[in-house]
Amino acid sequence: MEGNANVKPELASEAVNVIENVAGTYPGYRRAHARGYMYEGVFTPNGNASPLTVAAHLQDEAVPAIIRFSNSSPIPIHPDAISPVKGMAVKFQLPNGESSDLIAVTIPLFFAKTPEAFVDIADFFKSAKDGFPNLKDLAKILLKYPESKASLQMLKEMRSPASFSTCQYYSIHAFYFVNAEGRRQAIKYEWVPDAGLSMLAKEEVAKRHPEYLNEEMEERLKQGPVGFKLNIQIGGVNDPTDDSTIAWSEDKQVITVGHLMISNKIESFADHFLFDPTNIPEGIECSEDPILHFRHHAYAISYDRRTHNQ
Repeated sequence: MEGNANVKPELASEAVNVIENVAGTYPGYRRAHARGYMYEGVFTPNGNASPLTVAAHLQDEAVPAIIRFSNSSPIPIHPDAISPVKGMAVKFQLPNGESSDLIAVTIPLFFAKTPEAFVDIADFFKSAKDGFPNLKDLAKILLKYPESKASLQMLKEMRSPASFSTCQYYSIHAFYFVNAEGRRQAIKYEWVPDAGLSMLAKEEVAKRHPEYLNEEMEERLKQGPVGFKLNIQIGGVNDPTDDSTIAWSEDKQVITVGHLMISNKIESFADHFLFDPTNIPEGIECSEDPILHFRHHAYAISYDRRTHNQ
């Protein structure tokens, strides 16, 4: 795992504690994205990434994948409609028996530049227990952390999706692709749905079942597989790789590198996986983004607590 080695692991423990203090503790559940649904699928690369990386799952051989769609809320009983950001975590099963994870969400920017800022802003979650932030609390945060404005403004304007399969998902963090000659290229990922984008109007959301996204996916999969195109954004000279609160330039080059087909649901008891954004194979390296490395430590703490039924 390349990148920033200066992240303090104790900050991750503090962050998980703050989330528990704000949202409560739900034994056996993740401390964020608590409720999720697991699926099986196959990822087929198209070879377009081969000049940029030697990563095994981005060459020319299809690989099995485990997919988890989730609500962002740390509270597992939250209805789907009031947890605005959705997650899509993919575990690629590599030919050598190892795995690689790609974690993405429906918002392209993060709200904190550093682990210290994340811990400080975590109290903001108190006003977002029902899914959306209190505007007075939001204003206080923006005064102290102006770099958070873009992400939090997006959060405030987000609507509930019609389906997990009609969202676009972003990796937020930059990574480096490394090719056979050792050349590094900064990239970001995005999953683009075959079904197109579709959100619900407020009046429609009110009529939906608390777990309507799970029900919708079950019905959709009866009609056939659900597909996503995997794109990479090519970073330019001025695109930051160490700050996930800043958007990359709008004229960035985008390359489609493969396609994911999701075929069926896995029962909930199988949701024992740890998805770690820093779990990457040869040919991919972590960027310098401190939040990316912070997540590695925080996810490990969350995993330890939930597997011990805490």
